[in-house]
Amino acid sequence: MVLLVLGGVGLAGLWAFQRQLIYFPDPAPVGEAARVLDGAEDVTLSTADGLELGAWLVHPRAAVDRGWAVLVLPGNGGNRAGRVGLADLLQDEGFTVLLVDYRGYGGNAGDPSEEGLAQDADAAVALLEERGFTADRTVYLGESLGTGVAAALAIRHPPAGMVLRSPFTELAAVGAHHYPWLPVRLLLRDRFPVLAHVRESDVPVVVVRGSADDVVPTGLSAEVAAGARNLVEDKVLEGVGHNDPEMFGSDVVDAVVLLAERG
Repeated sequence: MVLLVLGGVGLAGLWAFQRQLIYFPDPAPVGEAARVLDGAEDVTLSTADGLELGAWLVHPRAAVDRGWAVLVLPGNGGNRAGRVGLADLLQDEGFTVLLVDYRGYGGNAGDPSEEGLAQDADAAVALLEERGFTADRTVYLGESLGTGVAAALAIRHPPAGMVLRSPFTELAAVGAHHYPWLPVRLLLRDRFPVLAHVRESDVPVVVVRGSADDVVPTGLSAEVAAGARNLVEDKVLEGVGHNDPEMFGSDVVDAVVLLAERG
């Protein structure tokens, strides 16, 4: 009986504090955009539930402006300062780039959740539309947890294309892989069903995955690629792990270029 009680208390604790095991925000303010990245400006995203979120809008190099935007939906850690190198590569290719921080990240108010991140992404789309970037001139770039945000966003606001870097079938599958002794699928509140969304969507998809990913098993990413209704490419980076530099480099940028040039 004592063991049952202790087990129940432990599961209750996991239920109550599970989001601390999912989201790892760096809440520190990131400074002014122009001081961090040439051609960047500070912008504000206004969410449906009343939050004002800081973000950076990065303009392309003037000589190569494609007239396309890339919405970067990051993973569960850090803040937008960690995407400066990626934004620099994308602006070199002529893209306008919106680097967002979700609620609770990068000095933003609020606490992250699946519903909250969806509202943050909706606000990002609204800002791009205000700046003249309609859905047919926008590519979503989702990273890890951000693939869940991007895949759901593509159902509500279909873009021209979507790059899913290290996607999972659903968040519970990642949790079950890392914590096989826990009833993750029963406990998890934030689901992020990537595979279900890409099966439903006609949006062109490129999957980028590392063969040595120790966070999101590459097999889960392969399932997403196999299940996507409109798969353009399943790009496997041999020997590359989840947070290796290649995951923020030219291979990912090339995937964005591929989708834009198809559009």
